[in-house]
Amino acid sequence: MARLFMKGTEAVAEAAVRAGCRFFAGYPITPQNEVPEYLSRRMPEVGGVFIQGESEVASISMVYGAASAGTRSMTSSSSPGIALKSEGISYCASALIPMVYSNFARGGPGVGSIQPAQQDYFQATKASGNGGFQMMVFAPSSVQEAVDLTYEAFDLADRDRNPVCILADGVIATMMESVEFPPMKSNVEIDAIKESKREWALVGHDFEKEKRAWIEPGHWQTKDMQKANEDAAAMYLEWEKDIRVEEYGLEDAEIVLTSYGISARVVKSAVSILRAEGIKAGYIRPITVNPFPYGAYDHINYDKCKAVLNVEMSIPAQFGVDVKVGVKDRCPIEHCLCSGGNIISRNAVLDAAKKIMKG
Repeated sequence: MARLFMKGTEAVAEAAVRAGCRFFAGYPITPQNEVPEYLSRRMPEVGGVFIQGESEVASISMVYGAASAGTRSMTSSSSPGIALKSEGISYCASALIPMVYSNFARGGPGVGSIQPAQQDYFQATKASGNGGFQMMVFAPSSVQEAVDLTYEAFDLADRDRNPVCILADGVIATMMESVEFPPMKSNVEIDAIKESKREWALVGHDFEKEKRAWIEPGHWQTKDMQKANEDAAAMYLEWEKDIRVEEYGLEDAEIVLTSYGISARVVKSAVSILRAEGIKAGYIRPITVNPFPYGAYDHINYDKCKAVLNVEMSIPAQFGVDVKVGVKDRCPIEHCLCSGGNIISRNAVLDAAKKIMKG
């Protein structure tokens, strides 16, 4: 199809519709407001339902209910809004309810600033709710990638019967880029997806026979929560096959820059400049930040690499914690950081890399 010039938030919303999402509930918060605004118009056009809840808590509860009935469902928010939705997300994980949500992160902690940041990394990958559950978390670095990952996220959520997170930021939310959309799922395909969930979804079960009017967030197949946790842990291990990462120039790199999301775009351009100036730089960009591609850091030639430079829009470093695990003390790790709504600059990255090389 023809390429379209679209804002990140609106492109993510359209990708969800094309993936068969037919229920969205959310609550306004900058910088993701265009997601619900777009879907308030788009959902009725495809026979879907849009609801602006009275709060974030109400909205995620509605998503829990709609997804329990087998409908592909989504919510979206930014940072403190996601924090309010964390209990409902944990309910979905506990009850094995597939759903997708996007977090266009802002500065923090607390209400923070409305400008872009990458300070929700721990929230998304380590503690997105109580009970220690995990999710697949994708970190796009472009609007096109956000579209592609959102579209796929619904398939993965259904496959695992588990929430999936699209972790973006205010830059990707508000910038406009040329994108090409995947095909729109037909009504026949959407009906088949819902029918495939009949065994567990609330689609007209005999209540008197099954004594079940809702899917309770205590793992309804069994009251043995340890068994439920063991099953979840086994599923998390299977996600290793779904890891995605971009690598460049690691074999001869004297310095390796690593980053994710919007910061990785800055890093990629900085690496090109460093190479042009005779500095052998490489980079590692995780696309899945959970599960994390620790193995990519084994591809660094530590006989040549003087240091790994972690670049992220968070102070203190959060992504850097996983980088440290991947590097395993095989070389020093330095950091180039900003936060609170400040966007990492290419000059700052170049200065940090050159300082390391001079040292």
